Amino acid sequence: MAHQYKDYDFILPPELKGNKGVYPVVVLGGGPVGMTAALELAKYGIQSIVLQKAHRVANGSRAICISRRSLEILDRVGVGARVAEKGLWWSAGESYYGRRPVFRLEMPHSPEDKYPPFVNIQQYYLEEYLVEACAAAPLVDLRWHSRGVGVTPLTEGERVSVQTPQGDYEIDASYVIAADGARSTARDALGLKLKGSGYEGRYLIADIILNTDLSVERRAWFDPDWRPGGTVLMHAQPDHVWRIDYQLYPDESSEDAVQEGRVRQRIQQHLDYIGIRRDWTLEWTSVYQASALALDDYQCGRVFFAGDAAHLVPIFGVRGLNSGFEDAHNLAWKLAAVLGGSARPDLLKSYSVERRAATLETFEKAEKSTFFMTPPTRGFKIMRTAVLSLALTNDFVRPLINPRQSAPIAYETSVLTPPQDVGGGGVPPGGCFPNPCVIVNGSRRHLSDILGEGFTVLHFSSARKIETQIRAEFEHFSQTLFPVSYLLVQEGKTPINKNPEELVDTSGHLQKLCSAQPESVVVLRPDGHVLARVPSFEGHKICTLLKTCLSGERS
Repeated sequence: MAHQYKDYDFILPPELKGNKGVYPVVVLGGGPVGMTAALELAKYGIQSIVLQKAHRVANGSRAICISRRSLEILDRVGVGARVAEKGLWWSAGESYYGRRPVFRLEMPHSPEDKYPPFVNIQQYYLEEYLVEACAAAPLVDLRWHSRGVGVTPLTEGERVSVQTPQGDYEIDASYVIAADGARSTARDALGLKLKGSGYEGRYLIADIILNTDLSVERRAWFDPDWRPGGTVLMHAQPDHVWRIDYQLYPDESSEDAVQEGRVRQRIQQHLDYIGIRRDWTLEWTSVYQASALALDDYQCGRVFFAGDAAHLVPIFGVRGLNSGFEDAHNLAWKLAAVLGGSARPDLLKSYSVERRAATLETFEKAEKSTFFMTPPTRGFKIMRTAVLSLALTNDFVRPLINPRQSAPIAYETSVLTPPQDVGGGGVPPGGCFPNPCVIVNGSRRHLSDILGEGFTVLHFSSARKIETQIRAEFEHFSQTLFPVSYLLVQEGKTPINKNPEELVDTSGHLQKLCSAQPESVVVLRPDGHVLARVPSFEGHKICTLLKTCLSGERS
């Protein structure tokens, strides 16, 4: 059964009633990235208006592979569990040369992980969950049928021009987040251009409703008999929906490729090829062409670009939307700190530096996958054929077929990451901290479930109690500057005190992740990246470290 979309009404905004104010943040684009940014800001007490030009959520399944890291980010805005419950979990995949398997993808996953490496779910479900979360958040004003068409700099902010069915208006904001997609009107209004590489390879993307008992994993066929020289991908989604992507030949026009009769013929050829002989229904089609494009700077005055408005990433390795979630996660706490008066505006410069560096690293990984999936020249085609042929009988060559799935990026060279001689392994400064299990107040929980909204200080100590002075230092910092949580980490099987600030690292996994020694400290940023690893605990020095971070300067 095709998805039943809900239409959202236009509600007359205050500006069309003669009232006008200045808002902290206006978000252009009510897709997953824009709504996530608004919901993150709301958790810090920051009001935002989200302008969505459409009257409903995304048409078609679109971005379907949500990474473990993205699920943890979505947890923070209240929808991670819903996405994981509805979605299909997967951690493996099979690649074929013709009909013969040549590479088995196995991504690390343990029973202690809260979420799998990936969950497949249609984007319209994800957006519906985020819409409901926005409706429940008093500080988020999601406006449908409202298209941001212009951005004009002001002395202390930005003026956004908005088109609606009942008239146009202007709205002023201290800051603007442009999450308005690949055809960003904000980017055009400011005269900015994406730069980089476009690839020749195109794919027809189709969703079909098919009731089959195939397992949930990523499948790729190289050079199948029915599509010589091409590539075909297949992913399962909830509600018996399957995504089938097949490569278009250079002489096939996109207009001809999306004709329903031709799509049906091609999909039936593939289903016959893999031995599935069941009725199916065509639900949605589109054409995709890979690009590796980005802005030179994700900040223009007080406008910050996120998601596809900032960068276009090849889909191979499922990094597109997942990168957008990390953009929102990185930017929200920094904007909240500046708007709340606890940080200098210089902190905001680190957003573009960190996230653009992440984009370039993603491009490097995605390019390898893209050249293998869609060889751009005769030389690359010969190389791919050689790799696939050798992989039939030789283990050593099979890793070259690895699609290099999305993974968190480390901000090791960021201005916010002070130089540190840490040694001994563990998650490095700038790295994204994992989500191990710990015991808190007698209950087994994941670390992400107990972290606060701000910084987190993990203190590895054998102390039997939390010193009053330590608690007072961080309470004062939280009240006067920005939230910081202090967590005492101890080895053992059970808590010594019934105290929510005490963690018991029962397996020693947390200590290993931190390469922790007695009395050492690991400081986490609000976005879960490691700010610093400190050999011994001195509360005032850690507070100085946090202040330096909020200043946007390197210590």
